[in-house]
Amino acid sequence: MTRENQYENFLKFLDKAAEVMHMPQDEYIILKYPERELKVSLPLKKDDGSVQVYDGYRVQHSTLRGPGKGGIRIHQHVDIDDVKALAAMMTFKCAIVNLPFGGAKGGICVNPSTLSITELERLTRRYTSAILPIIGPEKDVPAPDVGSNSQIMDWVMDTYSMTKGYPIQSVVTGKDIDVGGSLGRKEATGRGITIITQQMMKALDKDIRQMRIAIQGMGNVGSISATLLHEKGAKIVAVSDVSGGLYNKNGLDIPVIIGFIDSGKRLLKDYDDGVSAHITNAELIRTDCDILIPAAMENQITAENADDIKASVIVEAANGPTSKEADEMLNSRGVLIVPDILANAGGVVVSYCEWVQNIQSIIWEEDDVNHMLERIMTRAFNEVYESAVNYNCRMRYGAIILALKRLTNTFKKRGMYP
Repeated sequence: MTRENQYENFLKFLDKAAEVMHMPQDEYIILKYPERELKVSLPLKKDDGSVQVYDGYRVQHSTLRGPGKGGIRIHQHVDIDDVKALAAMMTFKCAIVNLPFGGAKGGICVNPSTLSITELERLTRRYTSAILPIIGPEKDVPAPDVGSNSQIMDWVMDTYSMTKGYPIQSVVTGKDIDVGGSLGRKEATGRGITIITQQMMKALDKDIRQMRIAIQGMGNVGSISATLLHEKGAKIVAVSDVSGGLYNKNGLDIPVIIGFIDSGKRLLKDYDDGVSAHITNAELIRTDCDILIPAAMENQITAENADDIKASVIVEAANGPTSKEADEMLNSRGVLIVPDILANAGGVVVSYCEWVQNIQSIIWEEDDVNHMLERIMTRAFNEVYESAVNYNCRMRYGAIILALKRLTNTFKKRGMYP
């Protein structure tokens, strides 16, 4: 499958949204350029005594509305354009849900599965030391992303704190509860996907219990989305991971599948219930379903497979899963796409909750966190939907327009220095 430049893809969407709302380029041109791009070299002494050097990145796209906010991706295909695009998406995502954050993103170009746990810790601490001058609770607050988790965030927090001489929990979010993490953070993105999917069905006057859903990706986001949507009564007809997928037109037994995955390092290619068919990830995209939820990596829906998609609604749980060309093709067929910068914003909403708790040295109950998440995500959906209706455009541009208005209004009020 062709790998597209994600930052160029972002700029195409941005320019088109500005065209829809008749915004002159002078008003938003600053958003086409990241404020800061940092590339670092990360030497690592391996367990066998050899030394390898990996590339690391941290990009701060915009701090107009607050500290930079965005994850640290650890993946063998990470490059500067990916990180720039993801940082820009975070700027717009935070503006859509109206949080006092800007957009940032980081990455290390390595397959984490090739590293031992001790090697991964040393690499994480080296990376944190390398980007330390530009991060901080008031500057830029990292979080987990593909290939990273709460343990990685604990190491980032500890490394940063050791250089300051005292614990600074608010430097990073997505930490373990014992290190200052928030209740509800692990489930936040998947819970947000569920809320947005329900709101979309409500807007279309459809019953979620009548929907057939296919989910690509069974990592944290995909598995939690599958679990929660299954609990809401939806029929999950297909799921997949890196090894392939499963399909059952009558609905998969999601609790049993999740139990299988969680029982160890088990892949779906090894799952056999005697009923479900094994399919490829490419076949999952083409599955006969009502709602498709790409929850894996970017560039999954392109001009090469857009015409084969049978779903009438796509909820983008992953970042940048749909190219602009595919977006145009799907729109011409009447396929409704709920964009990533709205759909998967649940993670940053609860990251905000964690950041606030750390700064104020308080602890919220999980019900309070989930209530805040539902309130913010529901409001954001309604505002994006209204924006799309008002400008007679698809939801992706409705979302970008909503964010553009907030970002450019902030820029106008702050002015330009010097």
